Amino acid sequence: MPKIRIGLMGAGFIGNIHAESLKQIPEVEVVAVASSKLETAQKFAQAHAIPHAFGDYHQMVARDDVDAVVVGIPNYLHVDAVVSAAKAGKHILCEKPFAKTIEDANQMLAAVRESNVKLVYGEMLCFAPKYVRAKRLVEEGALGKPFLVKHHEEHFGPHMPWFWDVERSGGGVLLDMGCHSIEFARWILGKPAVKSVTAEMGTFVHKDKTRGEDHSICMVEFEGGALAVLENSWAKTGGIDDRCEIYGSQGNTACDLIHGNALITHSQAGYGYAVEKAETTKGWTFTGFEENWNYGFPQEMQHFVNVIQGKEAPIETGEDGLEVLKVIYAGYQSAGEGRRIDWPYKPPKVDKPIDLWLNAMK
Repeated sequence: MPKIRIGLMGAGFIGNIHAESLKQIPEVEVVAVASSKLETAQKFAQAHAIPHAFGDYHQMVARDDVDAVVVGIPNYLHVDAVVSAAKAGKHILCEKPFAKTIEDANQMLAAVRESNVKLVYGEMLCFAPKYVRAKRLVEEGALGKPFLVKHHEEHFGPHMPWFWDVERSGGGVLLDMGCHSIEFARWILGKPAVKSVTAEMGTFVHKDKTRGEDHSICMVEFEGGALAVLENSWAKTGGIDDRCEIYGSQGNTACDLIHGNALITHSQAGYGYAVEKAETTKGWTFTGFEENWNYGFPQEMQHFVNVIQGKEAPIETGEDGLEVLKVIYAGYQSAGEGRRIDWPYKPPKVDKPIDLWLNAMK
């Protein structure tokens, strides 16, 4: 069987993870990369031995030698990227969050259906080995009936500067990292219908950088009675913290995704792949080991390939991405209005999800 030829949209932090992860998939050949700056794409292509580089992803998706694309570019570009790729007949893995707005998400889903291409929503936590084992404990009945899922994903801020700009991102940490926590809880519980959402948030540390919230706490109530308590932060020092707890009627389990696989490190100089990461790696930190694998990125890419080949159905769909976005809207609205948001829920039309919180704060 010929290799699946993949083009990467994005040459930043997540683009590097995509490129390194795809190198582990024998059925794949990464043939192109596109970035907003041609020079950036060319340097990325040279570093990863990719034959073609573009300063415009439209040029890349127009090529006959690209079968599929991985979208790892700023949130506000997702709608054009996915629609363009779908119209060109390319299969798509779209990174989280699925879209900047509900309207964008619906447009993306319509384009995918019309073009009859495959789409996978990029939620790698569903492939992280420790979390997969936790999911199996639930499925095996080892914990009885699960009634509470807690998830925390926290660090001191994003790797790329555009995340701080709510006009481009659409929101703060709830949108950026809360999307992981929301879908993790849905996945663990078997994706039950949402019943209500309650959230609190604030900008506690990074007011000089962003209008977005840098710490959020969100509680999701599901049909059937299960609860999810989700905490996300751009304001927690000491490196990334990613962990979960699952409570059931006959047991419980807790998982620390990072620290059990890390080196305990003290550095006065700092370290990392990019200069901007050095300040956050000074002092005591937990240095990741084989982070891509522990986070499930190569496994996610293998799944994407299997979906393209018709071997598997998507574990995470565009519809899942849309449902996560609805919960995020409800979280911002809840925090802004100081009340619980009940389902059925029709998200208000806004330019960006965070407006439901920001406008209420004026």
